[in-house]
Amino acid sequence: MNNQLSYKTISEMIRHLPGGARLLGLDVGTKTIGLAISDSNFKVAVAVDTIRRTKFTRDLEQLKEIIENRSIGGLVIGLPISMDGTEGPACQSIRQFSTNVINQIEIGITFWDERLSTSAVQRFLTSEADITRKQRSRVVDKLAATYILQGAIDSLPTSPNSR
Repeated sequence: MNNQLSYKTISEMIRHLPGGARLLGLDVGTKTIGLAISDSNFKVAVAVDTIRRTKFTRDLEQLKEIIENRSIGGLVIGLPISMDGTEGPACQSIRQFSTNVINQIEIGITFWDERLSTSAVQRFLTSEADITRKQRSRVVDKLAATYILQGAIDSLPTSPNSR
């Protein structure tokens, strides 16, 4: 992975972004990639879309288009760490995906522990939103990406000079 584009923390990555840049949160799965975007002040994450995965080159084309059209300066990618804190095959797969992305697109990347993000969103959609299983399947990935990105944003220091 290009170490100049991979950051240990979201704070570190944000310090290297140009003014006005936004973040794109990714919930990368085997079948879909959920997407969420931040505002340029890094306060709020909103669900954007879900990419139905096909071939990596096609998935990358769709990511590039979103990055270019939405002034994205960095990616926050959910890392599916095990409940015991270890990284298993799913984490290795996400790290490889990330390496492949930054080998093709010059963009900063950081990871965010996504433990329980999908289950938290599923629980909310089932109990609070009261929507059908079919409706949930259409929104769960992008809402999980929103949950991931908002968690990362909420971890940022609140000082205006922290950027």
